[in-house]
Amino acid sequence: MYKYFLSLLLGGITAFSLPPYNFVFINFITFPIFFLILIDNQKKNNFIWPNFLIGWSFGTGYFFSNIYWIVYALTFEENFKPLIPFALIIIPLLLGSFYGIATSVLLKFKLDKNFSSILIFSLVFAITEFFRGFIFPWNLIVYSLSNLINSLQILSLIGTYSLNLLSITFFLLPLIVIFKKTLASKILFALFLVTILFSNHYYGVWKIKNDNQFYKELNDAKIRIISPKISIDRFFEAGNKDLVIEELIKLSNPDISKKTIFVFPEGAFAGLNLEGLRYFKKIFLNYFSENHTIIIGINTEKENKIYNSMVFLDNKLNLLSKYNKINLVPFGEFLPFEKLSKKVGLKKITQGYQSFSPGTERNPIYDINKDISFIPLICYEIIYSGKVKLNLDDNNFIINISEDGWFGNSIGPYQHFSHSIFRSIEEGKNIIRSANNGISAYIDSNGLIVAKLESTQRGVIEVNKYKKINETIFSKFGNKMFFYFILFYISFIFLNYKKRKGA
Repeated sequence: MYKYFLSLLLGGITAFSLPPYNFVFINFITFPIFFLILIDNQKKNNFIWPNFLIGWSFGTGYFFSNIYWIVYALTFEENFKPLIPFALIIIPLLLGSFYGIATSVLLKFKLDKNFSSILIFSLVFAITEFFRGFIFPWNLIVYSLSNLINSLQILSLIGTYSLNLLSITFFLLPLIVIFKKTLASKILFALFLVTILFSNHYYGVWKIKNDNQFYKELNDAKIRIISPKISIDRFFEAGNKDLVIEELIKLSNPDISKKTIFVFPEGAFAGLNLEGLRYFKKIFLNYFSENHTIIIGINTEKENKIYNSMVFLDNKLNLLSKYNKINLVPFGEFLPFEKLSKKVGLKKITQGYQSFSPGTERNPIYDINKDISFIPLICYEIIYSGKVKLNLDDNNFIINISEDGWFGNSIGPYQHFSHSIFRSIEEGKNIIRSANNGISAYIDSNGLIVAKLESTQRGVIEVNKYKKINETIFSKFGNKMFFYFILFYISFIFLNYKKRKGA
């Protein structure tokens, strides 16, 4: 029983390696101990269930510690409040089961204290994380590296899932130093590890320095990122919409003589759809000129369907371009098993009773003259690695609008923001992030934060330049890179096995 409790504790401690804490050294302690517990358990229990429980306990502790904030969204709707205790426990239990499946699979490989076992462990866990990513790719182990920008530059070559595989391996490799029998072999292997880590670090230093030459000025227009910090309660309040709009415009401070693209976050116009916003056309005409275009997160409707959309508008609120969100949040934006859920009095957490419909494709959104374009990602779409799928040379920006007020005053906004850094490096794109009640920022194509407004700060970020770099290897091949790494690991494990058998 103590093994399950210890695994639960180790998972909970591992969560502190993630943003906003980023105590990455913890993983060099928790993962080796967890690995040794699993080896010991396999020798004594050659049954799936005990081994499943080891991984499940670790995963439950890990997710309980790092996504507890998810239940905050349930506090906004009375009918969901009774579900808070269940969600607080059930969600970590369900996500933890992925790690339970991993440790169950590992039972077939009879792990031992050797290099091959570490590679097998890393490979199985990384593949499990990959499949978890289809459901909820939040807080992969690799996100514990989010503060190590130099070391993250390899993302442009191999992507997040491949680096996740390598990270798990490196967190376990100190065990090899312990397993080695002679002092000389311990020192040589330790030097090998340090060499690999520093080589990757200095590759990142070189890449960032080299990419600085690709900075270009935005000659045709400047971009203003608006971070209004409007209370999330506005989603559920009626009236005073004209005051909110005037407040946003005042914060935007438009200069009628300068060509400017204004970026408002998701949720800024809560309670209004695009048609409703046009009732306030006169207010926009009073402040915005023909030199201005506006990007807004707002609801749109078509053929009795409602979409969570990002729209590009001119100063008269004419629609220039539109993107409908593809990856919707369960319960937040749509009700699973909607007919049944409505019968028990449930509705989606965001305003309105009808579930949003998903968009079908991600097309770039364009300025009026189509001289500047953006790859649109709404809210948590930024967390999906390899799903951007628009790598045209003229798309130098990813634009991510979000409403992070649903996370409350928690670690959630910091975790959400860290995913933006990974996407920028992977895709080689500059990221414009406008978040209401979250972290707004301008991030360049190396993941460097050029400007930032914290979740408590109200203000504006002005973008005048950007890095224009060539398509990255990862943006070209996507998560195929992860499968190449899987093949490499399998080949290495097989060769190591043949070598040991021959010896």
